Amino acid sequence: MKTKLLTLLVSMFILVSVQAADPPVKKSNSGICHDTKSSYYQQTKNFTPFKTIDECLKSGGRLPKK
Repeated sequence: MKTKLLTLLVSMFILVSVQAADPPVKKSNSGICHDTKSSYYQQTKNFTPFKTIDECLKSGGRLPKK
């Protein structure tokens, strides 16, 4: 029983760790698409994740102004 519980807890921790990883592209609540090269990427906390910048742009987002 303890082994099963420990396995479950470790599995949950791994799952949460993987989900917490930053996505390649973040679309901020204001609709700006930030990839990892953007100066505001790390500061963007409330976002919708995307796999590519093209997916973000197609969803109605825009690139940041330089």
